Amino acid sequence: REGKTDYRARGKMVRQEKSKFNTRKYRLIVRFTNRRCICQIAYATIRGDMMVAQASSSELEKYGVPCGHKNYAAAYCTGLLVARRVLKKFGLDEKFKGK
Repeated sequence: REGKTDYRARGKMVRQEKSKFNTRKYRLIVRFTNRRCICQIAYATIRGDMMVAQASSSELEKYGVPCGHKNYAAAYCTGLLVARRVLKKFGLDEKFKGK
C-alpha cells in the first residue's frame, strides 16, 4: 500500500441510496506527483473502481505547453483535457462546443 487514498472519505463519496441501485456516480480524481499532475474520471462498482478517462499533464506538450506541468494552470488544462475526452467518449462533444 502506498497510502494515496483516504478510504473513509472515499466511502462517503461513493455511498448511494438503495433506490439508485447500480447507478454510476462519477468522480474526478486529481493527483500531484513530483513532476506532473494526473486527472482521472472514475466510478465505483463492487468489483472495484472503473476508470472512464485519464489525462496527464505531461501530455500537454502536444498542445503547446512545453514546461511547468505541476502548477495550478497545468492542473486546470489537464482537467479540461480529461473533460473533453469524457465528452467524446459519451458522444456529447458536438453538443458542448469549446471556445
